[in-house]
Amino acid sequence: MGNFKASDTLMSKLIEFEGCRLTAYRCPAGVWTIGVGHTRGVKKGQRITEAQALQLLKGDLLPCEQSVNNLKVCKTQGEFDALVDFTFNLGAAALAKSTLLAKIRMGASEMEIRKEFSRWVYANKVKLAGLVKRRQWEADCYFGKES
Repeated sequence: MGNFKASDTLMSKLIEFEGCRLTAYRCPAGVWTIGVGHTRGVKKGQRITEAQALQLLKGDLLPCEQSVNNLKVCKTQGEFDALVDFTFNLGAAALAKSTLLAKIRMGASEMEIRKEFSRWVYANKVKLAGLVKRRQWEADCYFGKES
């Protein structure tokens, strides 16, 4: 149970899932956002480079990495990347109180753990195709089968 860091694979997947916009925009919740889902200190009209977007992403990932490392449940890079992506998308509190984490801790079967990943695909009670795809990738990554 080492101290892991987000892999290049995870960084690429995060950019794919979140998108990367170099000009500030309002997200669906009305929050000014730039880069790969970065919100802290963003102002209307702000522009950044791809390199800056990557730096912001790395900074935004630090608390997610720390949170997942503190859980002491990851034995592989794939497990870590899957849980960091989940945390980046849904928050550390969601993972901490999830049945997913409880099943991981009790050493549940692959089928049971995959089922728990697949429950997190709704926004405002609507099943979103993007979240289905994201949770599928996380589950595959967790079990070392990501593409």
